[in-house]
This record gives sequence, C-alpha cells and structure tokens, in this order.
Amino acid sequence: MRVGLLKGNGIGPEITAAMQRVIDACGIGIEWVNVPIADEAVAMYGTEVPEESIDLLRELKVAIKGPISVEKMAGRINYIRKDGTSHIYCSNNNAIRQELDCYACPRPARGIPGISGKNENVDLVVIREISEGIYAALEHRIDGDRASEAIKLITKTGAERICHYAFRYAIQNGRKKVTCAHKANAISLTDGLFLETFRRVAKEYPQIESEDLMVDATAYYLVTNPERFDVIVTMNQYGDILSDLCAGLVGSLGLGAGGNIGDNCAVFEACHGSAPDIAGKNLANPTSLILSAVMMLRHVGMPQWADLVEDSVREVLIEGKHITRDIGGSASTDEYTNAVIEKIKEKKTQINV
Repeated sequence: MRVGLLKGNGIGPEITAAMQRVIDACGIGIEWVNVPIADEAVAMYGTEVPEESIDLLRELKVAIKGPISVEKMAGRINYIRKDGTSHIYCSNNNAIRQELDCYACPRPARGIPGISGKNENVDLVVIREISEGIYAALEHRIDGDRASEAIKLITKTGAERICHYAFRYAIQNGRKKVTCAHKANAISLTDGLFLETFRRVAKEYPQIESEDLMVDATAYYLVTNPERFDVIVTMNQYGDILSDLCAGLVGSLGLGAGGNIGDNCAVFEACHGSAPDIAGKNLANPTSLILSAVMMLRHVGMPQWADLVEDSVREVLIEGKHITRDIGGSASTDEYTNAVIEKIKEKKTQINV
C-alpha cells in the first residue's frame, strides 16, 4: 500500500521519521511516498503548498502529515494553481483540506492511567467540520484599518455531510451518543442552520442517542464531567477549540490524533504545531502522529494492526519509564520510539500476527 508522507517543518521531520519506524515495525509493507510540503516544497516549487503535491495526494488518496509552521497574524495565503486561478485560504493546512475536499476532522481523546489523572476514563471524539465556518477566510477590512469583518459560512450541504459522518462514525465505532455543540441562541441563522440540520439527520439514526448543547455549556461539562460525552459534532472553529481542550484533559496536545477526511482522500496529522523551539533536539513527542497513523490504519481496513500499535503506545505511556518531557518524563524522541517498537515486537510474538 502506498501512503503519502508530508514531513512538514519544525519538529515535523523528526516525528514523521519516528512514526515511520513504528509503523514499519509492524511489517505490513507500506510504501512511503514523499510529498513535498513547507520548506522542502519552497525549494522545489517556490511555494509551501504546490499544486504538484496536491495532485500527488489526490492520486495516493491516503497520506500522513507532520505539522507546518503557521505565521501568527498572517492569516491569509494565496494558493495559486497551475492554470493560473487562485484562492485565498486562512492557512496552508486549510489549503490542503479544501483543495482535497476534506470536510471531517475526527479527533479522539482517550485517557491514560498515570498521565490523565482524574480523566483516565475519558474516551470521546470531537468531529469537527473543516470545509467552511469562520475559517473560510471570507474576511475584509472596512474603512482602512478602522474595522475588520469576517463572514461565517454554514451551508446545508456542509452541515448535512458532517452530521451524517458523525452518526456513521458512531455506528462504526460502537459509540452510543452524538452531541451537537452550537451557539444557536446567539448566532441564530448560521448556528441555527447547523442545529436544524443536525436534528433532522439525527432522526435517520434512531439507534444512536442525540442531544445538543451550547458550545460554552459543552466546554463547561467537558471540564466538570467529560465522561458524559461520547461523540461531539460541531462547526470548524468550535471543533478546533474543543478538541484542544479535550487533549488537555487527557494530558497533552502531544497525545492527540486527527485526520482530514473526505469522500476521495484522507490526510492524517498530528493535532499540535511545529514547535520550532525544540526542533532538532530529539525532544519532541511523536505520540500524536503515531496515533494519527493508527487512525489511518483503521481507515484503510487494517484494524488489527491499528490495535497493535495503539496498545503498544498506551502500554509504554502507562508504564512511564520511557516518556517524553511534555508528559513528565525525560526520554528523548528516539528512546520513546524505541520503547514503542520493542512493545510492538513483543506483542507480535504473543498474538502471532
């Protein structure tokens, strides 16, 4: 199986290399295909997200991506296609998602004994709509620098497909409840459309419990009683914020996984940034990208290998002997990765896979 590999920048090349070593230890014969992105793409094509890389991703259909640095306050990138057309996106990550028509971003949060404290039993997933909302970069300045205005775009089509995705995800993964997070009391037309759509779609899945909560109430209950949640489906910006909150509940952004899923292509990615301050120091925690690779293996129909890798990661984290600094340990990236690989080798022997 051919899988695209986008190394990113900052700690991206280090954690993608660690993830590759872990997955290769399974011996399942993945062929990693390099897809130029960020600094590497600039050197080759003069832009961080070239259309050549997007075309390769469309061909491969499945890829995994390291983090890409985001320049704060820049806010807008002009993606230029080979045919001369262009489009404004709010980030390089958003350009990749939009050009590939990825619309669903599932981000699981699962507690880990010894790391997650009182939240060790948390097991939920935030499903974020990633094709529209406030991150659509429909914004402009008004009267010079006196004001700025952004448009929050919610469409019936976008809301329907993410809500259907959330309920199908629940069924496929043995989940029992889907919660819609919104702010329809204050933003009645956009959030209201999303909520109306959710309630209508929910009726098509009577076997799954459904509810809706204001996004601020959702944040409150996540902090005070996170075990009440199973699947949360929400709009772009809310999902971005809530999924980071959930990663914090279970211990670190370094433990969070994610994917950008569309009908024809999927790009899995770490849910944290590029951390340039520790790049090249062998300190980064590759867990997020490894668990994103676990999601990838499930996506392509390899659940037994996904379980093997996830169980190995969790055992190393729970033992606490070889964990990285961000979660209270002192292990280097390589030491942690080696420990996970040793677990995989042990478990492969035990279960004869």
